Amino acid sequence: MSEKLPPTRRPSAVDLPLKGGGDGASGENGRLAQNIVYFARAIRAAGIPVGPGAVLDALHAVNAAGVGTREDFYWTLHAVFVKRHEHSVLFDQAFRLFFRKRAFLDKLLAMLSPQAPAAAPEPPQAGATRVQEALFAGMDKKKPPEEREIELDARLTVSDREVLQKKDFAQMSAAEIAQAKDAIKRLVLSLNEVKTRRLAPNRRGHIIDMRRTLRASMKAGGALIDLKYLGAKTRQPPIVALLDISGSMSQYTRLFLHFLHAVTDARKRVQSFLFGTRLTNVTRALKSKDPDEALAQCSASVLDWSGGTRIATSLHDFNKHWARRALAQGAIVLLITDGLERDPDDRLAFEIDRLHRSARRLIWLNPLLRFDGFEVKARGVRTMLPHVDEFRPIHNLESIAALCRSLSAQRGRDGDPREWLKKVA
Repeated sequence: MSEKLPPTRRPSAVDLPLKGGGDGASGENGRLAQNIVYFARAIRAAGIPVGPGAVLDALHAVNAAGVGTREDFYWTLHAVFVKRHEHSVLFDQAFRLFFRKRAFLDKLLAMLSPQAPAAAPEPPQAGATRVQEALFAGMDKKKPPEEREIELDARLTVSDREVLQKKDFAQMSAAEIAQAKDAIKRLVLSLNEVKTRRLAPNRRGHIIDMRRTLRASMKAGGALIDLKYLGAKTRQPPIVALLDISGSMSQYTRLFLHFLHAVTDARKRVQSFLFGTRLTNVTRALKSKDPDEALAQCSASVLDWSGGTRIATSLHDFNKHWARRALAQGAIVLLITDGLERDPDDRLAFEIDRLHRSARRLIWLNPLLRFDGFEVKARGVRTMLPHVDEFRPIHNLESIAALCRSLSAQRGRDGDPREWLKKVA
């Protein structure tokens, strides 16, 4: 990072040999201008809006500022290409992968010397996956495949889209998870509006609005009096999500966070909490526009990721410190957990009953319902089930779409917990 180029000649953007591999083996004919153009295309594919004018500005900026160190080159391109704060993470990852690829060099050294202890892997950073796919998107297209005509009988097959809707999140590949994230963004969450105590202008109202009536009569000189009415004002109830991030839920946590990020981006009054052994408020983190940055902030703020489960302790913390502010105005609570409680005490029944009484609707989303042979035998499940309004599965895109349809009604047609209570009895 701090090594400077030879001071005898200041290089220009036409002949500096920097290549995308970053390993110094680019050859004498490498050109920085071509690398900058390709780098701009890569970050544009990753999600940063970069046009031809920005590429020309970057070339002029490098020519004007020169390339003294790698850090100067980084901030020169950063000043031209990055216009919004949420794009800084993507730019940083793209620059590191494009101009250094130090992680690839570490892998080669580990293969050559297997007796040496391997370096600890760095935690995944926000935007690294998207940037890597954007940088190497055209590598597989260089070798043209052999053209062969293949006939398929699709009469008894199922489309990929339908398979993706029904496929379990835990069984999806990386490409299918990316498609699932895009599908979650397109889900429409329409909540049923509820009446409030406030009044608003309404043609079918039952209370005369004297102020608006007198103002309307003054336009006609008082000859005509057109009565204006007030009616009950309606608005959508707030949503409060309590997401379990324990080890038993690790296969579903990230996709559920993408769902909560999409809901938070579309709605104003959404509050999200993560709990394992303790409760963490991640509402502000999920308000970030970029989903990768939002999830990175959530990971940084949570200390008990993929740990144990203390539902009673977490619900007690929520009821004591957050319930009065978060559950005001008839909030709908989404409790996403498998119900595998590890607390030794018996406070769970009291805390879940208190939460149920404070919320308009308490919907329990349990990924264990994906199994046909699921039975209510766990202690935590038996304790919590009598105090919820709906008991629904959430393990694929189809179940999330069913949840969105259920939130549009006063009560879902399915997911009645009384059916499961009958099996217990």
